[in-house]
Amino acid sequence: MPQSSGPLSIPVLFHLGPVAITQTVVTTWAIMLILGILAWSTTRRFKTHGSGLQVAIEGVVEAMSDTVHATLPSASEAAFPLVATLWIFLVVANLAGIVPGVSAPTADLSATAALAVIVFGSVHWLGIRTLGVKKYLAHYIKPTPFLLPFEIISEISRTITLAVRLFGNMMSLELTALMVLFIAGFLIPIPILMLHIVEALVQAYIFGMLALIYVAGSMLSQDESPASR
Repeated sequence: MPQSSGPLSIPVLFHLGPVAITQTVVTTWAIMLILGILAWSTTRRFKTHGSGLQVAIEGVVEAMSDTVHATLPSASEAAFPLVATLWIFLVVANLAGIVPGVSAPTADLSATAALAVIVFGSVHWLGIRTLGVKKYLAHYIKPTPFLLPFEIISEISRTITLAVRLFGNMMSLELTALMVLFIAGFLIPIPILMLHIVEALVQAYIFGMLALIYVAGSMLSQDESPASR
């Protein structure tokens, strides 16, 4: 029987030794597996003049690429894999809540915190790879070294905010949908379903755009940053 773990009562399905495997972990890995299989099975059949499905997939990828390029034209190729993967995963993860018996992984703070940590690490890795260690670290002490503590606090706070924003919005969305359905029954399921879909897409887009902005800030020198133009 599933158990609950922690103050948010996330169901624990089973244990691997001392490690508790929650419903969030299982759902997240299931989503990654499904996306991996779909990506492999669809792209391996791509042709020069493909089907409608190929055109649709290429259109989505091109739209994401254009968005990344518009924000970071000088290094969009480096940032695109991260941002596009976040967008695709978050769209599916956020929409998982509309499946009966499944809770969106992003309604669990541990999942959104993991995504925020991935963004945090990627920001610094891409920044160092693009600018070099010395030039990248130098921007933390410009124009004065006294700003270093504030820069560190800013890095930590925006990572926490990134995790909490997505978690709070998705959890409140699921709770609101459950409350409305509980009070009104299934007389108005379609408007609630549409609200869930729209909000899930919006939250995925916002998270990906924030990640893109953070990455762009780390990959551009202070002279090249949009704020200094």
